[in-house]
Amino acid sequence: MMETVKGPEATSSARRGYDASRRRQAAEASRQTVIDRARHLLLTQGFGGTTVTQVATASGVSSETIYKSFGGKAGLVRAIQQQSLLGSKQSAAEQRSELAQRTAEDPLTLMHHFGLLAAEVSPLVVPINLLIRDAALTGHSAMAALLQEVEEARHGRMLRNAQHLLDRGFLRADVSAEQAADVMFACTAPELFEVLVMKRGWTAEQFGSFIASTLMANLASG
Repeated sequence: MMETVKGPEATSSARRGYDASRRRQAAEASRQTVIDRARHLLLTQGFGGTTVTQVATASGVSSETIYKSFGGKAGLVRAIQQQSLLGSKQSAAEQRSELAQRTAEDPLTLMHHFGLLAAEVSPLVVPINLLIRDAALTGHSAMAALLQEVEEARHGRMLRNAQHLLDRGFLRADVSAEQAADVMFACTAPELFEVLVMKRGWTAEQFGSFIASTLMANLASG
């Protein structure tokens, strides 16, 4: 059997594909470095005390790169917040939540899963949500807009979760999906984690157990 000999065009095409893949990987690594450095600086120095120039210097990139990639400091905060919502596992927290909502055999199992996700995600996202809130309170228009965006997105997620409870028959008969969403919205409010964990010293695991038991007591059927 004769071997297929690759011509120069095929070799060149393969090389271009390889180079493009390496460039994408390098760009993703650079973006992650910027996000990591920005998170540290913002949580250490506050929104007002952190500049794009500081983030750029810490990340080894130019300020122009950050503006092009994120649109400025508020865009950086948005990127950090969105990444924090993914959680700390290999698969995104929202994907795992949706899977649990489809496959959980009973309300107790599902509420327990919600509690585990709260324990995992809250330590990552709450400090950023509080930073957004505090910056918005200073009158920063972009951060005020981001706060509204974040809160509306969170409420939307809770509405979807509540509808799943209703669809699965896991929701109490005397509680509407809208009311259930409000309860879940309250349980995921950054202020609750702030009080119990950041101020009162609860562990993330204790917080997650509290969320699970609260949801079970107030929402679960049966």
